[in-house]
Amino acid sequence: MRTIIESTLVSLDGVTQDPAAWVGDYMTAEFQQGALERLSESDAMVMGRRTYELLARDWAAASGDFADRITSIRKFVFSSTLEKADWSNATIVRGDVVEAVTKLKEQAGRSISLYGHGLLAQTLLRGGLIDEIRLSVFPLFVGTGARLFREGERARLQLIDATTLPRGVVVARYRPE
Repeated sequence: MRTIIESTLVSLDGVTQDPAAWVGDYMTAEFQQGALERLSESDAMVMGRRTYELLARDWAAASGDFADRITSIRKFVFSSTLEKADWSNATIVRGDVVEAVTKLKEQAGRSISLYGHGLLAQTLLRGGLIDEIRLSVFPLFVGTGARLFREGERARLQLIDATTLPRGVVVARYRPE
């Protein structure tokens, strides 16, 4: 059975919204190489509409190893409102998210990537479908924006390991209990 690995960028004050606006010079070559290695472990991605629109905006016309990988990977976009998905290898999926992702996990293949902890990730976590959460915690306060967890949302996680990068970004891997 395939695994789903969530990767989320988060500030010290818990902001996850539009990280391209605040990661700045923390996006070192070492961080980018690690992100490429993690994405290369997967052969598919699942995402909601907002994440799809942000990633397509930031990466569809970009060049380089990471841009090439994220553009070429198979993308399943869960949305009831998105009319079309023009970015390479993107398919819109409608209907029951938990059912569709359960079927996707049962297919042969490598791991499935999920970026960000938005509504899709929260639904999959509640449904017991996320196998690992990788949080990249950036050493800054953003001050405004959507937070990692919504009020009332709870989840117990077990730390697998953590790595501190030279600019102070901590990449922590957790397994949901």
